[in-house]
Amino acid sequence: MLTSLSGRFLILTVIFVMLAEVLIFVPSIARYRLDYLTERLERAQIASLALLGADGMIPEEVELELLENAGVLNVVLRRDAARQLVLSSDLPRPISKTVDLRDPSPVTLITDALTRFFMPGGDIIRVIGEPAQGGGLQIEAALDTQPLHRAMLEYGLNILILSAVISAITAAFLFLAVRRLMVQPIKSLVGFMMRYAAAPEDARRIIEPRSRIRELHEAETALRDLQTELSTALRQKERLAQLGGAVAKIAHDLRNILTTTTLLSDRLESVEDPTVQRVAPKLVASLTRAVNLTEGTLAFGRAEEAPPRLEYLPALPFLNEICETEQLSVADGGIRIEADVPAAMALRADREQMHRVVGNLIRNARQAIQAAGAVGTIRVHASETPETWVICVEDDGPGLPPKARENLFEAFKGTVRKGGTGLGLAIAAELVRGHGGTIALERSDETGTVFRIELPRGSVG
Repeated sequence: MLTSLSGRFLILTVIFVMLAEVLIFVPSIARYRLDYLTERLERAQIASLALLGADGMIPEEVELELLENAGVLNVVLRRDAARQLVLSSDLPRPISKTVDLRDPSPVTLITDALTRFFMPGGDIIRVIGEPAQGGGLQIEAALDTQPLHRAMLEYGLNILILSAVISAITAAFLFLAVRRLMVQPIKSLVGFMMRYAAAPEDARRIIEPRSRIRELHEAETALRDLQTELSTALRQKERLAQLGGAVAKIAHDLRNILTTTTLLSDRLESVEDPTVQRVAPKLVASLTRAVNLTEGTLAFGRAEEAPPRLEYLPALPFLNEICETEQLSVADGGIRIEADVPAAMALRADREQMHRVVGNLIRNARQAIQAAGAVGTIRVHASETPETWVICVEDDGPGLPPKARENLFEAFKGTVRKGGTGLGLAIAAELVRGHGGTIALERSDETGTVFRIELPRGSVG
């Protein structure tokens, strides 16, 4: 019950109702004590007036009966300047406290009431007040507090029982109301989500907003929009998966055909006909690009990269190795590839995957410089912050065209090289994401291009 929304609401309702009752009880018990003492003074005044009306000619037994009926031990009435002991009896104990009811403050009334409520009775107090109906200047009465204490306890018990009944009834009504107005609609919303999750392709399971509660209606509307978008995306993904499977089969067969055609085209170079000699190299180059495209498509389609095996790598020798490997691909000395890395720096990454990422960026930069027929330098910078390791690949080549920047990390769209597949950067971005990092184009203009890789130092907690 404590784990359900309605159960917790029920408990909170009981707690808050009881708290409200406590706040009501404190001034009410103070009012009860004041009324009790005021009533005793009024009874004492009536008894004293009866005695004064008889000119004091009443037996002692009747005088004691008047005191007993008034609930006091003695009465002092001031009708003029003099105080007059009208009714009296032997006090069992000395008077311990004087209570003045003529102009008490609310704080005093509450404090005295709570003290009397929690303190056992049995002591004698003197109560001072103003006589009712102008029957004198002042009236005083001594009384035993034990009956007062018992009356206050009885009153408090009645208040407690009444509070419990009110709390139970209020909590029950609120429980039923919350269950009807909030819990059941929420359960219905959860039911729609679970039924949709079981078969998201079934359009009949998309929720239709019906709640008249504004917040729940907004939630249902948001859920409907989300389910609609998700169903559309799932259908599109399924179609793309089927299309991808078909393209992979076609590309596989096409690669075999193109490979055979390329081998046959190579033999054309031995033909001495001038026209054949002129056309054959172009034909072979075109077939080679077609083979590369189909092989790249197949590789991307079946690529299932394993999770990175993270290890700490000394950054300087690791990045130097990549630069030296790519430098071997430069036929002449027109392009220099170098690393600028702190000697003591180490980064945490998968050696093979990060080699592919950085190597691909260097290779793209080299090919861009070579395609422009220029010379240049490619630098690999590395640095670290308390949160990340940063690797930047910078070149002073011609920069990327605007169209290539728009789809830079999308497969088959981000290529700028004639005959390229555009898969290199898409795969690199996927590998970096597997490390929990990011790869981005930081700058690209006529002065060169900078790619930035950021790898997180901490683990996901």
